[in-house]
Amino acid sequence: MIDPHDPRPPQTNRSTFLRTCAGALLGSGFLLGSAAPAGADDARSQRALEVIKVADLTGPGLTTRFRMEATDLGIPVLAPDGRMLFVFGDSFESARVGGGWWRSPTALYSTTTDLNSGVEWSGAVGGQAAHQLWHYDHDNPVFTTVLPSDVITIGGSMYLHAMVNNGLGNVVWTEIWRSDDSGATWVHTGAKFAPDLHGGLFQLLSWAEGNDGFVYVYSTSFTRSRPLILHRVPAGAIADPAAYEPWGYRDGAWGWGKAPTPILEGAFGELCLRPLDGKWILTWFNAGDYRIDGIIMDTPTSNLYTAHRRTLIHGGSWGHEDDSHVAQLYGGCVIPGSTLNDLHLSVSQWNTDHGWPYRVMQHRIRGFGA
Repeated sequence: MIDPHDPRPPQTNRSTFLRTCAGALLGSGFLLGSAAPAGADDARSQRALEVIKVADLTGPGLTTRFRMEATDLGIPVLAPDGRMLFVFGDSFESARVGGGWWRSPTALYSTTTDLNSGVEWSGAVGGQAAHQLWHYDHDNPVFTTVLPSDVITIGGSMYLHAMVNNGLGNVVWTEIWRSDDSGATWVHTGAKFAPDLHGGLFQLLSWAEGNDGFVYVYSTSFTRSRPLILHRVPAGAIADPAAYEPWGYRDGAWGWGKAPTPILEGAFGELCLRPLDGKWILTWFNAGDYRIDGIIMDTPTSNLYTAHRRTLIHGGSWGHEDDSHVAQLYGGCVIPGSTLNDLHLSVSQWNTDHGWPYRVMQHRIRGFGA
């Protein structure tokens, strides 16, 4: 639980989410291939990636005018009006966790078209200051905060999946909100999901629309310790919990409508599933190995054990960071306008000992799809 009035460094169970071990330094800005899964393209997996930190996106002087110097996540999506909307988690007015005016979720707009120059903000949901997307009181008798999981645009509407938490890592339910004005206002769809659905593996999710009328959903628990499962739902029924169809393995074959079977083992944190350049990409915080990884696949039902997989950004230690090694990193969401070979990610960082840095950064990865 975060107490915004407590001046001490935060001692929350989110600290256990953000491991502090250092990644191996390989030289500024370049990553060699990590060990490839069996059957993966070993030659591609050993080519060096070029990783560049483009910019800090939030913090003093960057988001001060929105009264949110401290924030995280920054889940980006193209809104129906053509702007990018970045949705953030726990946000505070001054540059530290607990630094006044606690809100979550919040969101900022951007009209940036040249990602290589860095994302710049054009406005906030709520006006001059970034307001909470819908009203509730933090630390109420039922829950402490509401965190965004992912956001998607379908036609003229946007849908936001959110996790209602009573202390971080303790999900009491999840729900879906809708906006019909490019994120300016949000209404509850009525969709709610129990925290123990599918053994707790339908808490934290990422979703994306295919060209077949379905939205595909990768999900896991909000504990950074569990594997992935897969669902699909007709795009027009995304707010109907009964319409979600699991992907499972039974009687020697995979198929829809079977009890969900893990599609990839691991300790999964924040997820980002997106169609890109005729393929599909998944990026995620790999909590088990303290890094952000990526997979390129043909379809969401591809074999993820043999798909092209790379480490995109390594975790590092404070005082030993470079472009490709980030201390206490998490997140890793694909920014619209990216390509497989010129990938831009929003990356979060939180120094849990001091409460700052607690920010979102932009990193560019070149060569992932080569």
